[in-house]
Amino acid sequence: MSKDGMNYAPKGKPNPVVKEGEFPIAAAELDHGHIYGMCNGLVEAGATLKWVYDPDKEKVADFVKEFPEVQAADSLEQILNDETIKLVAAAAIPSERSALGNQVMEAGKDYFTDKTPFTTMAQLEETKRVVEKTGQKYMVYFSERLHVEGAVFAGDLINDGAIGKVIQVTGFGPHRLNASSRPNWFFNKEQYGGILCDIGSHQIEQFLYYAGCEDAEILHSKVGNYNNPDHPELEDYGDATLLGNNGATQIFKVDWFTPDGLRTWGDGRTFITGTEGTIEIRKYVDVAREEDTGDHLYLVNKEGEKHYELSGKVGFPFFGELIKDCMNRTEKAMTQEHAFKAAELCLIAQEKAVNVSE
Repeated sequence: MSKDGMNYAPKGKPNPVVKEGEFPIAAAELDHGHIYGMCNGLVEAGATLKWVYDPDKEKVADFVKEFPEVQAADSLEQILNDETIKLVAAAAIPSERSALGNQVMEAGKDYFTDKTPFTTMAQLEETKRVVEKTGQKYMVYFSERLHVEGAVFAGDLINDGAIGKVIQVTGFGPHRLNASSRPNWFFNKEQYGGILCDIGSHQIEQFLYYAGCEDAEILHSKVGNYNNPDHPELEDYGDATLLGNNGATQIFKVDWFTPDGLRTWGDGRTFITGTEGTIEIRKYVDVAREEDTGDHLYLVNKEGEKHYELSGKVGFPFFGELIKDCMNRTEKAMTQEHAFKAAELCLIAQEKAVNVSE
């Protein structure tokens, strides 16, 4: 079990939706370890990983060890000029994700970026214009829902009506800092965007999805640096309260305070209240239990109480759906509007946040 969230890269069972060679992809800008999880998911769904590029040759060498079938490109242009490439997956420095995505889409390819997709509202507006002009996709790896079997199953239960109408979502997103292993950009607010913009984006996206909201209002948000004076631009804590346009509400908190004694990088949990039941997802660990697995889900409704152990049982359907969306120009994996709205709200939450440590 990984103790480092930056290099957390889930693996599932192969479940290809296309034939070998039918959906060639490339990976570029390997600044965040999430690129491994993104590519694992796509390859398991049948994508053919053809190229990888990063100016750092060491990053490329490490990537090739994990994906030996891939070829190292000499430049980003080599990937963009390859007419066979359907999609480029990238985990650039957050402040550079938008510009890279615009370049990829202008070259006629779909783009799949790590979260957070933007660090400024100007980037979001510019990318919206590029999407409108090109017709390409700007999709986002919200891994805490898309690459967690308990979170996927929770969505299935909600869609099946297991807890009635969702009225409230509470999210906890603690992460382990591992400061000594982090790159310099991680501590530069202009580059990482702030804690609510960064890891808070997971929480807001989940709220919109589980509660079925098309929009929401940020009622209150706050951030702080409680215990990292050596990194004054790091926000090690953040929380927010949201009101959805359908009346559902959310409270969430994110932080960099995972204790050293926890066996994984963060005890991520989501609590969902519906009119007819409740769900709790224990995503990565069930604390103080002997089994070394995550993906525990607890359901309580009119039929009783149930505990599901879901590791290895649900899979990650998003990636196959994304491939089919790219081929068919559909929006079943995630709508562009949903991805942009989640991004917009985390930017607003960050902009409005009161800094409690100043």
